[in-house]
Amino acid sequence: MRELPEASHAKLPRWRGFNLLNRFGLEWSNRPFEEREFEWIAELGFNFVRLPMDYRIWTDKANPYNLDQSVLEDIDRAVRWGEKYKLHVQINFHRAPGYTVASPPEPASLWTDPEMQRLCAHHWEQFARRYKGIPGRQLSFNLFNEPSGVDAERHRQVVERVVEAIRKVDPQRLIVCDGRDWGLTPAEELLPLKVAQATRGYQPFRLTHYMAEWVQGADKWEKPTEYPLKEGDTVWDKNRLWETFYARWKAFEGRGVGVMVGEFGAYNKTPHKVVLAWMRDMLELWKAAGWGWALWNFEGSFGILNSQRADVKYESWRGKQLDRAMLELLQQY
Repeated sequence: MRELPEASHAKLPRWRGFNLLNRFGLEWSNRPFEEREFEWIAELGFNFVRLPMDYRIWTDKANPYNLDQSVLEDIDRAVRWGEKYKLHVQINFHRAPGYTVASPPEPASLWTDPEMQRLCAHHWEQFARRYKGIPGRQLSFNLFNEPSGVDAERHRQVVERVVEAIRKVDPQRLIVCDGRDWGLTPAEELLPLKVAQATRGYQPFRLTHYMAEWVQGADKWEKPTEYPLKEGDTVWDKNRLWETFYARWKAFEGRGVGVMVGEFGAYNKTPHKVVLAWMRDMLELWKAAGWGWALWNFEGSFGILNSQRADVKYESWRGKQLDRAMLELLQQY
């Protein structure tokens, strides 16, 4: 049986896999993880799952320092299934105390509120204690999803506090931090902390989020009918995507920082042929760079299962509707 590759903050493997949204958010998705999804992902040839989660799901409303053990035990099972099926598991606070890119906003800011910082560090410390000793090739922590609205120094201070809380309990834990500005900007301020970093694959945004209900104005954008995508005098093609978004990440990697693409994908309203052409270019770029990636998501509007695209001939597979063309493209890279 295959083994997971070694991983360190200075060099991440080329993991390939999916985001699983079971515990994504109280308003959106809050259901137990399913073993069959881990089994399927491994069966299809992938080796990575990211678990973007909402801290409120395991938090006692009366006392936010108390964590619901029944929910944590569900996450324990996900970690064990990762080990069973040889999938690296990355635990992410998509909504952390004091910070989220989703709605509704948090009542106080992680970047400025000492209580939120104390609470966030406490939650991560509990996770560190729970999974102490599990090797980095098997498990990593991804602290905050797409930090934004924060300057480099304040970002460093908050991340440093959380990293210290984790490493006080589990000094060897592999930590991956998203870049600033929604994952687009390498966080040079974190270099002394010896953490790996993750970027995103949602550009050009007009292609990936066309008609997305949660993006203001996306319903008024011109439909992307071809790729490379033309925006005025600008043509978004493979070379422009590399030079605009990823060349600086490759240079940053040369400073001893492991890099991966923690999320990417395109919403189901963008024409399928456009998505596949764009996706091929992105995957080729990342393969050449030596970076791993995780599609958002496995099952759902960006994924390979039950994506509800109007222009796809689906294949019935394990009781799901499978986008075979997208799957086979992903398997190539």
